[in-house]
Amino acid sequence: MISFLFIVNRAFSGTSSTLMSQAGSGPRPLVLCGPSGSGKSTLLKRLFAEFPDKFGFSVSHTTRHPREGEQHGVHYYFVSRSDMERAIANDEFIETAEFTGNMYGTSKQAVRDIQSQGRVCILDIEQKGVEQIKKTDLNPILIFNNPPTIAELERRLLKRNSETAETLQKRLKAAEMEIAYGLTPGNFHKIINNVDIDVAYMEFRDFVVDELKKQQALGVHFN
Repeated sequence: MISFLFIVNRAFSGTSSTLMSQAGSGPRPLVLCGPSGSGKSTLLKRLFAEFPDKFGFSVSHTTRHPREGEQHGVHYYFVSRSDMERAIANDEFIETAEFTGNMYGTSKQAVRDIQSQGRVCILDIEQKGVEQIKKTDLNPILIFNNPPTIAELERRLLKRNSETAETLQKRLKAAEMEIAYGLTPGNFHKIINNVDIDVAYMEFRDFVVDELKKQQALGVHFN
């Protein structure tokens, strides 16, 4: 029996054609959306570990200060509000949002850099970002990561020990709105109900691999 990994490697092997996505610059970006604490980071870590050369994570910009252990250019590009506002005015961002007094955004250049390498650019963005990226010509694959319960989200956020009582309540309120948006038919190509992380990852991985095999069949070149 042919192994799953062999099938995946063939799906990513590429072809001689140079047909690209609708954006004309590489594989379709993959957007993973879901409330903070829903398990997105775990899904992405597993995907990158299994396919280290096939994906590239879009590093977002933010005006907030780094948390302990966070590195500039790895977890975020930490910039001043004035610099970010100037870049937004210059139309350098695909999407931007503001939360608890801090600005966040995905730059166009961050996505282009990954696409030009023949890698799938992964974007971890929230609802407003999804609404904005839908208006671009990037033709993204949209996946919503649905958490088990709001109570479980609260437990995970408290465990991080990085939230004040005020920011925690804001995140939980935002999570309720994001879940309602995520579960609305037509807003996403795929909904992952992340109750058991192992089951959720298999569903997530299989969907992503199947989507990229469809792109390869159309002639999109992967790294």
